[in-house]
Amino acid sequence: MDAIVTAGGIPEPEDLLYPYTQGNPKALLDISGKPMIQWVLDALSGAKRVDNVVVIGLQADSGVTCAKPLTFMPSQGGMLDNIRNGVHKVLEINPQAQLVLLVSSDIPAITSEIIDWAVDAALETDEDVYYNLITREVMEERYPTSNRSYVRLKDVEVCGGDMNVVHSRMVTENDEIWEKIIASRKNAFKQAALLGYDTLLLLLLRMITLEGAVKKVTKRLNLKGRAILSPYAEVGMDVDKPHQLEIMRADLANRQQA
Repeated sequence: MDAIVTAGGIPEPEDLLYPYTQGNPKALLDISGKPMIQWVLDALSGAKRVDNVVVIGLQADSGVTCAKPLTFMPSQGGMLDNIRNGVHKVLEINPQAQLVLLVSSDIPAITSEIIDWAVDAALETDEDVYYNLITREVMEERYPTSNRSYVRLKDVEVCGGDMNVVHSRMVTENDEIWEKIIASRKNAFKQAALLGYDTLLLLLLRMITLEGAVKKVTKRLNLKGRAILSPYAEVGMDVDKPHQLEIMRADLANRQQA
């Protein structure tokens, strides 16, 4: 499976991470002697299930490397635009590509084993989208001070992971849905309408299970999708705030010393 690493974010002065980045890409933040994205690329390098890697948002002279064939692309704008154009680049490199692994550059604690687990889990079924979720129990056992936000469903509390899988047909055969998703990305009312107000109400009232929510949302969007409960908190431990950066610096420094 080919992988796309999104690395286009540059924190603005009002962003909490700006004092650390000072106008440079967030992906290049130093974590225990390496750019943050390098930890992700090292994990992809050792993953048995990964063939090619496309990095979106950095230049080839950024200094980061990967043992797998590596292609760089400039940022195309927002996250969804980057994903869409990244899938097209994957298909240019490998016209036979079907499933594509999407990885954020700000989850530096992932490992090759975690990546291979996520790919294998996706290969169990034929869906359009595979979305990794982490339960509150798993996240807080591994990172008790992460302060993640959770969606409270009837049967479980979960947060989203930043390593997921999409089928290439989501880009090549589903323009209408993709355009709707992109159009709603900065508008809360459009997002609610896209999901369906009945689904939104059930979510707010905690009257729907995870399985029920997935069924309603995928039916509404006319696609096939599966939520995967990952046993690995690292998939959801992204670096958005200074305290999360310090958690990762300590965590990965300990890994290096082990």
